[in-house]
Amino acid sequence: MFNKNSPTRTNRTNRTNRNVQQIQQKHCYFCVNSINDIDYKNIELLRRFLSSYYKILPRRKRGTCAKHQRRLADAIKRARFMALVPFIKQ
Repeated sequence: MFNKNSPTRTNRTNRTNRNVQQIQQKHCYFCVNSINDIDYKNIELLRRFLSSYYKILPRRKRGTCAKHQRRLADAIKRARFMALVPFIKQ
């Protein structure tokens, strides 16, 4: 079987330790800029949080906090209903 001192085992552990990267903390855009109300008419702001296919980007991708992500989703849905932002890519 495997010996603890065999070179294949130590090389494997060293390789995995080298590939570990530090994860950079993302900060909420709305908290940093002290934006309390997310307006559905501000299309430039809403587009920052939409993918190229006009899907709402998740929190882990953009770094928004839970409170602002909920408000952002409501504003985007309201803007879609008012035909300011498309539902799908043409």
